Amino acid sequence: MIRLATVSPCYNEEAVLRHSVERLTELFNRMINEELISKDSMMVFVNDGSRDHTWEIITQLHGENKFVRGINMSRNVGHQNAIMAGMMTARGWADAVITIDADLQDDIECIPKMVKHFIEGYDIVYGVKVSRKADSFMKRTTAQAFYKLQSSMGVESVYNHADFRLMSRRALDMLSTYKEHNLYLRGLIPLIGLPSTTVDDVISERFAGQSKYTLSKMLHLAFSGITAFSVRPMHAIFHLGIIFLLIAFCIGIYVAYSIITGSAVLGWASLILSIWLVGGFIIFSIGIAGMYIGNIYSEVKQRPLYHIADILS
Repeated sequence: MIRLATVSPCYNEEAVLRHSVERLTELFNRMINEELISKDSMMVFVNDGSRDHTWEIITQLHGENKFVRGINMSRNVGHQNAIMAGMMTARGWADAVITIDADLQDDIECIPKMVKHFIEGYDIVYGVKVSRKADSFMKRTTAQAFYKLQSSMGVESVYNHADFRLMSRRALDMLSTYKEHNLYLRGLIPLIGLPSTTVDDVISERFAGQSKYTLSKMLHLAFSGITAFSVRPMHAIFHLGIIFLLIAFCIGIYVAYSIITGSAVLGWASLILSIWLVGGFIIFSIGIAGMYIGNIYSEVKQRPLYHIADILS
């Protein structure tokens, strides 16, 4: 039997924590009876600088439930860094770690399947969303568009996979050697290259509260994923620049012809249009280049990704 740890990042999740622990406890007991996991398995909740009573509830649950452990970040460090902190801490406690959001919208019945795949010899098992009916139309549409954009940019990732996955201790040890500060785990973990497989994940409605993953956070994660793993946007800018130069050359020939034939007409509209078009392209290009420079700036400082204030083990 393996020693399993689930890792759940928590930001203002007081409304769902107790319910989630009850569901996971029931699942853990069933898996122990089926001899899939050992009795000293655990569920680890990472408090990511919550402003509500999340850490107090985790502390109470730790005293009440033998499976519950807690990690308290010194401040809010973001979803990806909180997951990383949980995984890097839990790898010393368990044979395999499963990351799953605290609201348990992911199908927890996938967890026994993941464990069975781990026993079969897979180091990484991805939960792949086969149904997103519980998500809003906007979230569902933007997520699918992002996965397609990511693929077109050459980013290696698992389609329709978020952060619900199992990783063996060996995989986590390898992940720890990656020193990126601009963390995008969905693109980073496939680079490890160990045997992997997938399970079908059906998303359900939240029990209570609202998702903390706002549109701005999703956009930030999307841009981080692309700029951290692909330079194709820079190549696209270069090629667009060549196209603009060719257009400018053609316009220059037309202007010269108009002057020679005496048909030139001074046009305010065409001049303004050209200025706005070229100006917009330049600003857009500088913005993309700035994102890459910003990532370089963050990486070279080599600041720690997070600090852990307290651990309940």
